[in-house]
This record gives sequence, structure tokens and C-alpha cells, in this order.
Amino acid sequence: MLQVPFIRQNKELVLERLALKNFKEPGLVDEVLALDDKRKRLTQEYDETQAQVNSLSKEIGKLMAQGKKEEGEQQRAAVNALKEKLGPVNEALNATEKALHDTLVKLPNLPAAIVPPGHTPEENVEVRRGGDIPTLAADAVPHWDLAKKYQLIDFELGNKITGSGFPVFQKQGARLQRAMIQYFLDFNLDNGYTEYAPPYLVNETSAFGTGQLPDKEGQMYHATEDNYFLIPTAEVPLTNIYRDEIVKDTDLPIRMTGYTPCFRREAGSYGKDVRGLNRVHQFDKVELVQIVHPEKSFEALDEMVAHVEKLLNSLQLPYRILRLCGGDMSFASAITYDFEVYSAAQQKWLEVSSVSNFETYQTNRMKIRFKEANGKPQLTHSLNGSSLALPRIMACVLENNQTEAGIQLPAVLHRYFGADKIA
Repeated sequence: MLQVPFIRQNKELVLERLALKNFKEPGLVDEVLALDDKRKRLTQEYDETQAQVNSLSKEIGKLMAQGKKEEGEQQRAAVNALKEKLGPVNEALNATEKALHDTLVKLPNLPAAIVPPGHTPEENVEVRRGGDIPTLAADAVPHWDLAKKYQLIDFELGNKITGSGFPVFQKQGARLQRAMIQYFLDFNLDNGYTEYAPPYLVNETSAFGTGQLPDKEGQMYHATEDNYFLIPTAEVPLTNIYRDEIVKDTDLPIRMTGYTPCFRREAGSYGKDVRGLNRVHQFDKVELVQIVHPEKSFEALDEMVAHVEKLLNSLQLPYRILRLCGGDMSFASAITYDFEVYSAAQQKWLEVSSVSNFETYQTNRMKIRFKEANGKPQLTHSLNGSSLALPRIMACVLENNQTEAGIQLPAVLHRYFGADKIA
């Protein structure tokens, strides 16, 4: 959530940055400022009236002590009249504060200065590539055929049990899934992250804190009776661990990692691009979250990008890194780098990770602060990234490593899987 003082002091910059994000309601900026002006007027009126009540109340006691009962009763009547005035002012103030909050949360985060302009994924900027794209045999097949051949994943069974987009991993497929989760977690732990196993459902406050609400309610599964939301990513519970906390500056950076299943409705997804593991409603993912000093967040962003890149290199997968343009970024992000791996059998790039800096957008919602040496609390910055999302990684591991003798697995997975290939 943007901060009102910043909007007031930098209105033209805010409008310029919102335009870069292709935001369609710039008039909300003026609404925010008008509501903030009204809030200030009502606050001043309330405070001045309350001060009069307090002052006159003290006078009543003095008058009564001096035996000036009639004057005291007159003052009492004046106090009662002022108190009656306070009620409507307080109601108007509460309504204005709510309207200000409800309007403010409709504004997305501002893109950072290095975010490129653009409206569509085709306008994202490629930063670099790594790995070698394999040359497959003429009879190579996509992962959904490999899953059937080696009995790794049963898509029809998932459809029977739940519905489309809920695959059932089995036998060597289930073992490979578990092996990759364990490897990703160990890789993160070896690089200074602390592991958490958070809940898979969160309350409305937590979903609001990371920006899923009110922006993405249509994409989240909602347990309506309890008003809980199934998490779309471990980012939500992990970041909320520090909601309403004030940490010491010496505690920063805070690095967290965790494995969870993730649940996304993906409304409107259809067609050939959603076959197999390309787009599912439930999937496993290992997440990274950092809470850092505001002066160090872009340094942390570079570190996280390098971390995910190193992980992909260890899996020997061809990848590319994209800096997203303004129009392709999420509502809450200030800057995002997407990682895509190349599916040699499908001959297309598949997104497997997003690494984002949210600056103070999330921490302002969650009131995650730190104290500097002067003791004044300030908002931290928050970042997160996938390390990694499993479905498309598995798809590319299967497709890119298929041979006549089986699927040769990357060396780093051998000890976790218990074998060097799927046969």
C-alpha cells in the first residue's frame, strides 16, 4: 500500500509511474488526496472540540468547589452540547478514514525506475540466458506422454478425484517430486535461509497484507464458512510471520524459505498451453522471502536473482531471465524478474520463477518495521521469489533429458532420488 505523505509530496511522479504500469484509474490519486484533506479537517475539528470539553470540564470542578453552582451547571450544559457535537464528527472521521483506506488499496505499487515500458509479455526485456538447449531425437515426446509411458503422473485420476488441474503423482514421479523439494530446500538452507513449514490456509488479514486481497480474490480458493483462503504461494504465510512486528536493524536481513502446496483457480485458463503440468490448480513450490533494510533491497534482489540462477544451472536446464515491463507486473510488485526454462519437446519457454522487490508496499500493509540507532521505527522492504515452482521444472527435466534408455536425471538429484535415471 502506498503511503499518503509520499503521494502528496510526489503526485506527478506517482501519476507518471502509474502510467508506466498502465493503471486505468489515475483519478484515484486525487480522490486519496481529497479524502486525506477531509480526514485532516475532521481530525482537527474533533481534537479542538475535545480540547474544549476537557478545558470546560476542569472549570466545572473549580466552580463547584467555589460554590458557584449555577455557573457550574451552565458550563456542564456547554460541555454536553460539545459532546453531542463530537459524536457526528467522530462518525464522519471514521467513515472518511475507511473511505481513504479503501481507495488507497486500489492503487498498485509504483514500478521502479529501471522497469521498462510496455503492455504485454512480448515487451519484457531479456536480461541474459544460460544453459544449453538440448537437441532431442526425432521421436521425442512432451512430458504428458512421458508421464504416461513411465507411470509418473496420472492426470485422469486427478480429474476423477477432484477435477481438471489436480494431477496425481505416483511411483517414480512422486519420488522425483519429493526429491526436488528436498534438494531445493537444502540448497536454500546452505545459502543462509531459515526453513519454515507454515499453514496452507490464511485469514483475510494475511491475504490482504501481501496484496492478494483485494486484487486477486478471483484467483484464490476461499473456505467461506471460516473465511480462510488456501494459499496461492508460501509468500503469504511466510511474510506475515513478521506482521505487526518491530525488529532490530541488526536482525536484518531476515531470510526465510519454505515448501508448501499452492492453490490457484487460474480462471479463464484454457487451450493447448495448459496441457499436462503447464498450468495446474494445485502445485508444489519452494519459496524464498527476505525482509531487509530499505537501503539494501535492490542488493538483496540481485542476490536472489543470482541464487535462483545458480539453482537452475545446477539442474542443467536452459533458462532466460526477463525484466518485466510495467504492464506485465503484478499489482504489488515494484520490479520483477521472471525465469523461464526451455521445454525442448514443446519447443517453448515456460515460466518457473518470479523474483520481486515490493519495497514498502507489503510492509506498509503489514506494519513490518525496524528500529535504527535513533530508535525511530521505519518500514522494512520485502522481497520474494520461487526457488522453485515444481510443475514446469519437472516438465522440462523429463522432456529435456529423455533418451532411449530412460530419463537421465541431473547429477544433483541422484542422491535425493536414489538413482541416476527414470527407467
